[in-house]
Amino acid sequence: MYARTTEAPILLVGAAHVVDLADPLRRLLGDRTLDGVAVELDPERADALLGAEKEGRRRSGGPLFARLWSLIQRRLGAEIGGGLPGAEMKAAALYARERNLPLFLIDDPIRMTLVHLVRSMPLKERVTLLLGAFVGLFVPARVVRREMDRYVEAPEEYSAEIRRASPTLARVLIDDRNEHMAERLAVLRARGYGRIAVVVGDAHLPGLKVALGRRGVPVETVSFGELRRATGPGPTPS
Repeated sequence: MYARTTEAPILLVGAAHVVDLADPLRRLLGDRTLDGVAVELDPERADALLGAEKEGRRRSGGPLFARLWSLIQRRLGAEIGGGLPGAEMKAAALYARERNLPLFLIDDPIRMTLVHLVRSMPLKERVTLLLGAFVGLFVPARVVRREMDRYVEAPEEYSAEIRRASPTLARVLIDDRNEHMAERLAVLRARGYGRIAVVVGDAHLPGLKVALGRRGVPVETVSFGELRRATGPGPTPS
């Protein structure tokens, strides 16, 4: 037990975006005494994810590769994920609502992030990213499952491959956002929200833990692989 809530570690939970692990996530959160829940969403994405009744009116702008990746996530969510893309984020948000806990949206605005990414990318990386998005539309589900298993077995190695292939993407979409999310969490902790469960994409876990450590914030992590094992054999992130 901790004398004060601000002495308790922040709980970082890794999500896979295209795999529905909402049930084990809810069980994990239900075992904790929490001051709040934070998710890797900005207001626009939270509104899109939580406002299902507005489905037909969602904005569809943004760079072409981002729209393609959104299509890929929806396809994979239907074929191998067993549910809606972002199911863990939605489950965490609904859990907070049910328990009357504050919900904190800690990510950067997605549109600004994507504009910054495109402007920062060398031409070669832009072409590679766009081609990868097109190819991803047609990759068989069995190939994606195999890649997910490979990621779970060696996430650090998998992440290193992504950094070598597209260092700008890794910096803008992972490293910079980790720093911004860590700063927001540190501010929340200073305001008395110590026992926070934070649901983010699994690739953020190592860097976000380091960024919080530099700010003197203790962390406990539950990776996507650990969460998936809690469900027993079944589909596997992206």
